Amino acid sequence: MGASARLLRAVIMGAPGSGKGTVSSRITKHFELKHLSSGDLLRDNMLRGTEIGVLAKAFIDQGKLIPDDVMTRLALHELKNLTQYNWLLDGFPRTLPQAEALDRAYQIDTVINLNVPFEVIKQRLTARWIHPASGRVYNIEFNPPKTVGIDDLTGEPLIQREDDKPETVIKRLKAYEDQTKPVLEYYQLVTSWLQDGCYSCGHHIKTWQKLKQEERGGGKTALFTCGSHEE
Repeated sequence: MGASARLLRAVIMGAPGSGKGTVSSRITKHFELKHLSSGDLLRDNMLRGTEIGVLAKAFIDQGKLIPDDVMTRLALHELKNLTQYNWLLDGFPRTLPQAEALDRAYQIDTVINLNVPFEVIKQRLTARWIHPASGRVYNIEFNPPKTVGIDDLTGEPLIQREDDKPETVIKRLKAYEDQTKPVLEYYQLVTSWLQDGCYSCGHHIKTWQKLKQEERGGGKTALFTCGSHEE
């Protein structure tokens, strides 16, 4: 069965600051995929005060990770609205139980892992500023706002999050590594293995194009990218 014969289901993984948002945006626009970000979903549900949003906020306010069943429920509920589309999942799954739950619901064709050195990520995150209402991210080194401290689209002030402080970033990256290592090991077992060592986002798109053109048969394909220089 060719890639064009069925809908494409893909997952992109990467630590905070790995460039996941930029790579996701370019891939989804280039190939007309629906981009589903777990972070955007959480923010939307919390802003609207939905049942799951209130529940998730309670865990976040206590400094706790959101339980697997809550995140799974959130993601799968949204995916039900995308059954007729090709999609790219961003930020989910992040744990082994989440990956297994997703696999029970959908056949995942491609997994992209952005493996960026933690020291590079630490430098990125400590230079990061956020527009809180939209979640837009700026970096003073390579993606600065047009006016310092001001969001380009709304003119509203930007903030620097408490969890972008160096000591907090180190803890977050260690937690991410511990949490997602079993997920990567799981996908290595249940997918074919393809290593892509290029740092260029343009190369990611070329590789993705090749994957879409190939015959995948009944198996799955995992694309692991070595890194990205972009936020």
